[in-house]
Amino acid sequence: MNKLEAFGYIVAQAARGEITFPTSVNAVLRLQQALDDPDCPLDEAIRLVLAEPQLAARTVALANSAAFGGAGPTVTNVRAAVIRIGYRRLQALVASLVVRQFGSRINDPGLRAKAEQLWEHTVHVATLAQSLARHVTFVNPDTALFAGIIHEVGGFYLLSRADEFPGLLDDDPEKWGELCEDVVGLEVLRKLAVPAPVADAIGEMRRAWINMPPATLLDTLLLANQFAPVPSPLGAAPEPPAHGDSALDFVLDEEMLDEIRREAAETRMAMDGPLLV
Repeated sequence: MNKLEAFGYIVAQAARGEITFPTSVNAVLRLQQALDDPDCPLDEAIRLVLAEPQLAARTVALANSAAFGGAGPTVTNVRAAVIRIGYRRLQALVASLVVRQFGSRINDPGLRAKAEQLWEHTVHVATLAQSLARHVTFVNPDTALFAGIIHEVGGFYLLSRADEFPGLLDDDPEKWGELCEDVVGLEVLRKLAVPAPVADAIGEMRRAWINMPPATLLDTLLLANQFAPVPSPLGAAPEPPAHGDSALDFVLDEEMLDEIRREAAETRMAMDGPLLV
């Protein structure tokens, strides 16, 4: 099977809804589904978080970061951490665990390296999106963080399938991989029950331009993608505009950009961890 046939096969599977997740992902999805219920009892949420030790550690770390309100007393347990950050922020952490555990399927060292780079790119975009939402676009910062975490989920899924198709993600001048990632990504987002406004913004990222002034979730993601210092290994990222020579200068000066980067870096340190298993 050549590369084009392989992409066609994967797209056809996605179109039929035949998206399969690793067992580890399915387990975490049960936690996500529980958190989707605003009436989920606190004790049940804590029990589910404690069942995933890596998630428990990240939850406490995030609760102690300034970006998540950690200016108060140090949090030392999951109960206090969940109370401090709330269910919406916890959902972003759950999403990060889901995304990274797609890597549990990957055996080829080269593909695993791509998955690690894609995660680095993802967490940069997510944390920058949260800070940009807070200071520039004024969309909900928690939604921006969540959208950033899952914006490359189609790429992670393709990486998880690439072991089956040698050479699938090699150089692709005709960009069949990007088309495949778009189709597969939308189906994975549907399977993950991602809300339509978030899924729609992610689906438009490859074709959209930033509005001036930037004011939407899509604008937030596009800006974060431009300023992320680690590119996606699955496609060329747009070059950040030369600051001072861009219309962005009217809404995002150097001082604010430095603050956004500093704030994002702190959140990134709290979020990042050995979640690719």
